[in-house]
Amino acid sequence: MSEVICNTSPLQYLHQLGLLRLLPAIARRVTVPTAVVAELEIGRAAGLDLPDPATLDWVDIRSPAKLAGLLPIELGPGEAEVLALARESADAELLLDDLAARHAAEKLGFRVRGTLGVLLDAKRAGFIPTVAPVLDQLQALGFRLHAKTRAEILQRAGETP
Repeated sequence: MSEVICNTSPLQYLHQLGLLRLLPAIARRVTVPTAVVAELEIGRAAGLDLPDPATLDWVDIRSPAKLAGLLPIELGPGEAEVLALARESADAELLLDDLAARHAAEKLGFRVRGTLGVLLDAKRAGFIPTVAPVLDQLQALGFRLHAKTRAEILQRAGETP
């Protein structure tokens, strides 16, 4: 991956899985919008186990230069800033799990990957041996994963019988 602009949920889930180290291992640069930092801070203040991007030396925290009027649909603050930063980047891939945000990003022509895509990349690179047990852990954390999507991910990972 080249530059990655990351939304809240991939950071949350990779942290809770103990796999946050995968991001700097597979991305040249990881950018986190200030709105995402704020969302994670609110969650930590509420007692959730969430990372603090400000403590990660491989994260670049940035605010978009312009936000208003750029987006075709209403998104949360984190998703909106991810898309706005992408418009300011020459070659970024977006890490988004939210379906509406993914559709908006694809409509704008951005490359999109989510937490599941990071796991597939990590397996291909040899950073994790198998994806199936990680998917089980993700689901136990509340990650919504349709059975069809799970089967497709396992097939792509070469873990189907």
